[in-house]
Amino acid sequence: MLDDAGLHALREAARLSPDNLPLRRHLAEQLLTKGYLAEAETEFRAALVLSPQDPDVIAGLAEAFVRQSAYGAALSALEPLLAAPGHAPRVGLLAARALLGEGDVAGAARRYHDAVARDPSLADPDLAARLTPQPVPAAPPYAPETPLYGAEAERSGVTFADVAGMEAVKESLRLKLLLPVQQPELFAAFGKRAGGGVLLYGPPGAGKTHLARAAAGELGAAFISVGLADILDMYIGSSERNLRATFEMARRHRPCVLFFDEVDALAARRSDMRQAHTRQLVNQFLAELDGVEENANEGVLVLAATNAPWYIDVAFRRPGRFDQMVFVPPPDASARAAILRILCRDKPLAEMDYDAVAKVTDGFVGADLKGVVDRAVETKLRQSISAGRPLPLTTNDLLTVAQATRPTAVKEWLGTARNYVLHANDSGAWDELMPWIDGKAGRTGKKGSKGGW
Repeated sequence: MLDDAGLHALREAARLSPDNLPLRRHLAEQLLTKGYLAEAETEFRAALVLSPQDPDVIAGLAEAFVRQSAYGAALSALEPLLAAPGHAPRVGLLAARALLGEGDVAGAARRYHDAVARDPSLADPDLAARLTPQPVPAAPPYAPETPLYGAEAERSGVTFADVAGMEAVKESLRLKLLLPVQQPELFAAFGKRAGGGVLLYGPPGAGKTHLARAAAGELGAAFISVGLADILDMYIGSSERNLRATFEMARRHRPCVLFFDEVDALAARRSDMRQAHTRQLVNQFLAELDGVEENANEGVLVLAATNAPWYIDVAFRRPGRFDQMVFVPPPDASARAAILRILCRDKPLAEMDYDAVAKVTDGFVGADLKGVVDRAVETKLRQSISAGRPLPLTTNDLLTVAQATRPTAVKEWLGTARNYVLHANDSGAWDELMPWIDGKAGRTGKKGSKGGW
């Protein structure tokens, strides 16, 4: 939502004159300057339709990508400009920032120094410092035979009863993941085996990780949570071995829920990657999902979570892999009230009106609500210490904190999602986001489908 009258006027003028390239380009540049990155990306894309070869539009779109940390997309946009001799120094500087974001320090340094040599006004001391070569630890004479990764099998202490709302999401997980294990004979009659993958996506803090733990607890299965640090390794080939070892551990503990958090970092689009070894990691991931042998992954339920599903390689959505995508939405008012009840249930309480707190926390996700409760508890603890006895938490305590707190990321996430729903949805993959983009989810969503924590 724009809060700048001048930008509102420019946007209205562009709406009335959609083919006016200078006007649309000016609007995009103003949005970029004032930090409306998702909106700027949308306008640059619209300008690019009018003038596909315009270097200023391409550079502006690439800068919007870089500032949103979409470095691979930025490099793909800049590629034709970089291939032309005598390209603008600004283009080289943008390429340097994108290459640095991708981890290619040497390539970033070359682009940066070339750009500054041709235009000294582009010098950026902070960027230059980040490009200074750092000592590289000596590689061992051979890669370790046994990969050292931190993922471990555990037992989850939460179930779906600890997840407020999200009834439609929980039902999808029951049908896809849980029931084939709980009722194998019934599913075998239809040729369905226990196993498979589900991709959970949605804004940060909406409860994707909590939901994965609850699925494991509901099943009574082992739970293995995998993060980037458990897989990625500085030595070529070690990351692939770590990934293979993680799947092998899951197979030894079946039935097992194997959960990959922030999976877009391990399953990014290969077309956006600049280095062969990162593409090889994606290929290894795909091979492990398929299983080297038939039935290799039977009883291994693979869950993954991401805030950016549009950056995941399309091969992961093939049947048998992450063929079911489940949107984990922000919680509606009733789900927020239920989340607050769960968060407060083990604390000394006065009579609470959770619905009143839910009404003033529109746009909050579960992580935001947990922050509200934590800060209210800290204040109440200080009061209790002064009083010399435990004082109960009240509705007013929560309201005071909630009214002074801003939600973290839902609006920004929906702004980015809007670009893909409106401009990159030929396959219909993002249709279920349309009510949220239109702002009608609260009126048209099915009962019980709203998010939880």
